[in-house]
Amino acid sequence: MSSLFTKIINRQIPADIVYEDKEIIAFNDINPQAPVHILIVPKKEIKTLNDLNIDDQEIIGKMFLTAKKLAVKLSIDKTGYRTVFNCNEHGGQTVFHIHLHLLGGRQLVWPPG
Repeated sequence: MSSLFTKIINRQIPADIVYEDKEIIAFNDINPQAPVHILIVPKKEIKTLNDLNIDDQEIIGKMFLTAKKLAVKLSIDKTGYRTVFNCNEHGGQTVFHIHLHLLGGRQLVWPPG
């Protein structure tokens, strides 16, 4: 069964896409936790960080470079931003297709709340 994100990639579900190339898609989160909250998703479906293998190292790097590119485009690169991967239920993962959260546009605190 396809993940929610695979359905977005395949245009079966609409999304507010802010970036796309051959390997990556990025779109605004439907439940934003900051003024900027973008999900950066590989088009290859990988369920969790635990499912990564050596062949995936390039796409993980590309996800972070995409986050940097979007931070510059959205002018949050100078003030700062956060990137987050969640893994499995206790890590806060709700869609089992890895994705990198890009959050910014306000002062972020840790722990969140």
